[in-house]
Amino acid sequence: MTVNDDSFTNWMHREEIAESMIPIIGKLHREQDVNVLLHSRSLVNKSVVSILKTHRFARQIAGEELSVTETMPFLRALTTLDLGPSQIDIGMLAATYRADGRGLSVEEFTAEAVAGATGENKIERRASRDVVLYGFGRIGRLIARLLIEKAGSGNGLRLRAIVVRKGKGQDIVKRASLLRRDSIHGQFQGTITVDEANGKIIANGNEIQVIYSDDPTTVDYTAYGIDDAILIDNTGRWRDREGLSKHLRPGVSKVVLTAPGKSDVPNIVHGVNHDTIKPDDQILSCASCTTNAIVPPLKAMADEYGVLRGHVETVHSYTNDQNLLDNYHGSDRRGRSAALNMVITETGAASAVAKALPDLKAPITGGSIRVPVPDVSIAILSLRLERETTREEVLDYLRNVSLASPLKRQIDFISAPDAVSSDFIGSRHASIVDAGATKVDGDNAILYLWYDNEFGYSCQVIRVVQHVSGVEYPTFPAPAV
Repeated sequence: MTVNDDSFTNWMHREEIAESMIPIIGKLHREQDVNVLLHSRSLVNKSVVSILKTHRFARQIAGEELSVTETMPFLRALTTLDLGPSQIDIGMLAATYRADGRGLSVEEFTAEAVAGATGENKIERRASRDVVLYGFGRIGRLIARLLIEKAGSGNGLRLRAIVVRKGKGQDIVKRASLLRRDSIHGQFQGTITVDEANGKIIANGNEIQVIYSDDPTTVDYTAYGIDDAILIDNTGRWRDREGLSKHLRPGVSKVVLTAPGKSDVPNIVHGVNHDTIKPDDQILSCASCTTNAIVPPLKAMADEYGVLRGHVETVHSYTNDQNLLDNYHGSDRRGRSAALNMVITETGAASAVAKALPDLKAPITGGSIRVPVPDVSIAILSLRLERETTREEVLDYLRNVSLASPLKRQIDFISAPDAVSSDFIGSRHASIVDAGATKVDGDNAILYLWYDNEFGYSCQVIRVVQHVSGVEYPTFPAPAV
């Protein structure tokens, strides 16, 4: 047998194991509300090849490939436990087991590592929480995809309605088509049908009422059976408390904005300051995509090295508020063709840092350049540190942060030397540290942070909504503090 035959036989063996993982992962998700992860990446509803690629990607961050032969025993061990709603990272289970020297069996180690999700410790499955999307643009449709994807067992968050201005012609059919197909993010994973008679889009069995309104004060959500809902305003039309309060109508109890909030509206970056949300807070902002990209790594660097000052320059994909061709625009430069130019513009991300990291006293400045790509941006974060360090130390630290810290869902890490922007379309992290581009010279560090300013940001919004709704389930093994 040749070496190539050996490699192919090994591949087929791993394919067979990954194939057998799928029904186990699905059953845990549907019946017990357990989301199986691998180094913070969900394996729910993933294909055989996707599961294998996720294992392979572990080499980029952990330094060596993780095999399904290593993780499968931990997955099987989970099926023997009386688990409650939780997120369980089998990649972390395998890694921590490898480092554990007590001689425990996989079953014993797993039971101990996830004890917080079993027996008397497990939390009860909660009734689903209604969610309304006000607006159905780029972010609104991606949030809809995520909500439908996470419906899973029927618990958690439930998308009940979208509110839009009525367009001409077959409005609901066209909106369903935009949800079904996306030029950047691809096909919707599932089936979508339209019930025009009742004004509903049905996506993977989820009935979504389409409500036509241009004035939030005219909508009574209880008329549609919606109660105690979280409304996600993705229009950006209102950004202060007075404007956003218009959404607090019968059936809606909380409002989450997908843009930087103004005045006293809290700007929340999940993973950094979401624990400051009070139970009686009714109006919140998820800040901007760029704020979400820079605040987690900025916090990580400040915690370890201290930060005296910083500057962030974002090279940002163009957005719908720019003109396709030169035309009048209220902004000085955004009226010039987005598809043909690099456009210098402003960013509010630097000033938003103060809201998300009030203890960070270092001045942070910022600027932005829009460039002719439709999605994925990069933030270049230049920091003056309180102490000198080395490039190797910073990279080791950030790699570990991405693997085993409370920020591991926000910060990803890649060491591929040929990575480019399109590689990060669909990333669920707030930002990805590019190891090859990182520069450190004494007390100066420059981080290059990729981020999918559409999908990665939408994932951060969903995490905030899950936290507010009480369906943000604990993760095991618990990340290192």
